Amino acid sequence: MTERPSVPAPSERKVVLYRNGSVYSAADPLATAMVVDGDTVAWVGSEQAASSIADSSMEIIDLHGALVAPGFVDSHVHLTETGIALDGLQLGNVRSARQLLDAVAASRGEGPVLGHGWDESVWEDPALPTVHELEQAAGGRHVFLSRVDAHSALVSASLVADAGITGLDGYGSGTQVFRAAHTAARQAARRLPESSVRGYQQRALTEAAANGYVAVAEMAAPHISGLEDLRLAGAWNTDTAGRAMPEVLPYWGELATSEEHARELLAGLGVPVRGLAGDLNIDGSLGSRTAALRADYADAPGGRGNLYVTAAQAGAHLAACSLLGIQGGFHVIGDAGLDAVLEALELAAGEVGEQRIRAAGHRFEHVELADASAIQQLARYAVTVSAQPRFDAAWGNDGGMYQQRLGDRSGNMNAFASFYSAGVPISFGSDSPVTPLRPWSSVRACLEHHNEAERISARAAFLGHTRAGWRAAKHHNPMAGQLVPGAPASFAVWDVEELMVQVADGRVQSWSTDPRARTPLLPALDTGSDPVCLQTVRDGQELYSSPALRS
Repeated sequence: MTERPSVPAPSERKVVLYRNGSVYSAADPLATAMVVDGDTVAWVGSEQAASSIADSSMEIIDLHGALVAPGFVDSHVHLTETGIALDGLQLGNVRSARQLLDAVAASRGEGPVLGHGWDESVWEDPALPTVHELEQAAGGRHVFLSRVDAHSALVSASLVADAGITGLDGYGSGTQVFRAAHTAARQAARRLPESSVRGYQQRALTEAAANGYVAVAEMAAPHISGLEDLRLAGAWNTDTAGRAMPEVLPYWGELATSEEHARELLAGLGVPVRGLAGDLNIDGSLGSRTAALRADYADAPGGRGNLYVTAAQAGAHLAACSLLGIQGGFHVIGDAGLDAVLEALELAAGEVGEQRIRAAGHRFEHVELADASAIQQLARYAVTVSAQPRFDAAWGNDGGMYQQRLGDRSGNMNAFASFYSAGVPISFGSDSPVTPLRPWSSVRACLEHHNEAERISARAAFLGHTRAGWRAAKHHNPMAGQLVPGAPASFAVWDVEELMVQVADGRVQSWSTDPRARTPLLPALDTGSDPVCLQTVRDGQELYSSPALRS
């Protein structure tokens, strides 16, 4: 388990009074003020009461109508990859092979050309650049450009030679590499000094803090970034030399074959992790056509993706983790991939008992194609689904990538409302750098799901991005993710245009500003712009502050 920062001595504790705003608190839905004492929420209440308790020993922050709300938890990120994407070539707006080549040619500096975010499914002509064109544009430098889903990449001929990927599974005559070839190319392109990796991670954590995140679940795995990368990520929780950062909730995606093997894996990591879960891939992605499907891809007849782990292997892993009482879990997207992992749950339960499976609190990432039967199985075994709402916003539209790859099957993807209705625990994240660290856009995506039947309320979406994130990581403090007396002082302050209460209705998504609803207010997300973060605080430590907060 990740250790919490040490609590300051009483003489060092700082008391801050926030007033004249709105506080999202179940303790008082109409609260306008909050007192933070050290690392703890000490009080929430009215403006009148705030006036009576304010004194010169406190720092007093006038919110000027801003919203104070529990800090966001991103349930699925890749820190180093995010930092590289933020500082490297950002290819999300590229709309042709020519534009991509121009971006590579314009890249300056030494070392490999690293980029992320191209998506040929939105190009008018999806043809990719040739090996010769990419090599020429880069002037001989190694090139590694990850697709938006991060499950395939475009690579230069020089990187192919250096990585030794000729003949590996997933390597062909073109520039795009998959599976084993993709892993080898990524590892070769990521031969970075420790200082660079740490710099990229700091860049990602700083970005998270500036967007209201107080914690992120790091999904490390041998095929993504390696053990040293995991250790550097975990070290941010105990780093006292630099400024405070969001808490890192680390996972390690390596397959265990037995209870003893799982113990050996954990002992050899050199950093405490939440579990052997996360991006331990059952299958790949829809965008790269590597997610495992029951039926052919609509735009690639004869192709059904890839299963990287068998049901028997996955079952042994879940059984081993259950015996240790830790979380196990997998990256699973396609329906055939989910079939395999559900069979694995049955196999594991047959070995160690259903109760041990449920008690371990296993988690599955993504779970994009789940029918009613599968959802009931997930609920039965108390498996948490860690989902990414902005996947639907990016690719669930009419004619979008989901429809291109799946045809009519795309209509029932990312079944958020169905998960909730069945009692499946669900938490939300970005899978950054696949989608940006923009939590309110992610909340909005839940409200605007392309399938109206799978939309959920603003409150449910917000809780899925906050309190549920702590629970999904089996955090030691059951009060994490809420602003009530005695809870951790982990929150964000937001400049909002308007605050509303979304009223649950089976037919429409309606909004109310009536305070008699006795429900904490959330930002109106139909204004065309996201709330702006003014401050982020974790356990009483300021992670980010806008100059506007105290002006």
